[in-house]
Amino acid sequence: MSDRDKFSSKTDFSQTFLNITFVISKILPFLYLFVNNMIKVPLPKTRINKSDAVAVRITGFLLVSTVWVSAGLFGLYILAFYAAALYKGNMGQWNNVLPGLYQQGQIVQTSGIGLHFASGGIILLLGSIQLIEAVRIKYSVLHRWIGRIYVISCLFAAIGGLIFILIKGTIGGTVMDIGFALYGILMLLCGIETYRHAAAGRFEKHSAWALRLYALAIGSWLYRMDYGFWILLTDGLGHLKKFNGPFDNIMSFFFYIPNLLVAELFIRSGGNRATEGFNWLAAFVMLFVTGFLLTGTYFFAKYYWLPAIFGFFINP
Repeated sequence: MSDRDKFSSKTDFSQTFLNITFVISKILPFLYLFVNNMIKVPLPKTRINKSDAVAVRITGFLLVSTVWVSAGLFGLYILAFYAAALYKGNMGQWNNVLPGLYQQGQIVQTSGIGLHFASGGIILLLGSIQLIEAVRIKYSVLHRWIGRIYVISCLFAAIGGLIFILIKGTIGGTVMDIGFALYGILMLLCGIETYRHAAAGRFEKHSAWALRLYALAIGSWLYRMDYGFWILLTDGLGHLKKFNGPFDNIMSFFFYIPNLLVAELFIRSGGNRATEGFNWLAAFVMLFVTGFLLTGTYFFAKYYWLPAIFGFFINP
């Protein structure tokens, strides 16, 4: 089944999206007590009973949880898909997802992209764990060790990708080369700064750089999600097989720059009390995005991620 066939059913998409958002709207009131125990960031006392503040907390938890589960599944998929191809000696299978990744006899570039994908799978699995406050506070030793593995994996993912771009270049040509190389350089920078400030005990700056690093780390996951929705909703308008169409050129930067902007706004606005109108708008946007991500996760998990995961771990 081709990618277009897998994402061509707009009726199924609409129905699934409506079902998911309907269920979310119904369970929101029942999640508050659970969320209140999970997220140890108290609301200001003067707003503790405000419904808009409760809505922001619940929808924020739903969005973070959705990203955590979906990115985690994608991380397992990366490890399963690429490790399975390596284990079976069928490296050409890598080209089924993105043409030109593997060429026989090209040891350095293959090692670079292999390092990139292996490390990418690890950072998607570990990144969200680092955001859990209970891990950071109650299990600080675990947080530090996971953090070391996480940062090292981010550095390896960046270096592996940059090696591949330097030697072979991307399938999309110059624009994709620039976009992806900038992505790798930013990940290197954020990884180094995250570790440097933690080692020096500057934990506020460490947290800010760690958030920027996480915003970059989920870029590879968002890249697939964005393409999936675009093919579904527009039948691939502006996308070419060699990934050098107008939409492809935009995506060379779009999968990580908006993430950094959102992270930066969050870092710089921390602690400010939002108005009631802003809270309701934020809650609505987070609920809408959650529904979209859940729908995308459903389609990707059904057609790509779960078959690869089950195939590797259950039927190797």
